Amino acid sequence: MKSADLLADAFGRVREAVHEAVEGLDPDDLAVRLDSGANSIAWLVWHLTRVQDDHVSDAAETDQTWTTDGWYERFGLPFSPAATGYGHRGRDVAEVRASADLLLGYHDAVHERTVDYVRELRNADLDRIVDEAWTPPVTLGVRLVSVIEDDMQHVGQAAYLRGAIRRR
Repeated sequence: MKSADLLADAFGRVREAVHEAVEGLDPDDLAVRLDSGANSIAWLVWHLTRVQDDHVSDAAETDQTWTTDGWYERFGLPFSPAATGYGHRGRDVAEVRASADLLLGYHDAVHERTVDYVRELRNADLDRIVDEAWTPPVTLGVRLVSVIEDDMQHVGQAAYLRGAIRRR
């Protein structure tokens, strides 16, 4: 198996888990928070997708799906187009309300662009430095694995919250 295939498979697993966490829930369910400081499924899925869109687009040196394909306008959130959710507080989390179709549509669009990008990578591409702000500098391979790991943590949180909502 090539590294590109492994990365595409991992991002595919993220997509499957996102669909399992979101499908069948209405906007009110997606906005449930266990307390005022907790995240909602809507925020978690929006955030993990924004981070994937931001980081992969940066690595691929392309514009983000969020802005180029009109998702920013469709969501209508009171944040700047560059916002990914880092540093958000409870009141910001509460602002992210969306339907399952909107969340999944954006995630699927980002997933498609991500997989198109990673399938073209060669093993040597993964050693390219993409961020010199860290010591040691971050390679493309490390960045992609970091995005996958962050996505899986957040979608796991969304799945847990879905279970709590369903048990009510």
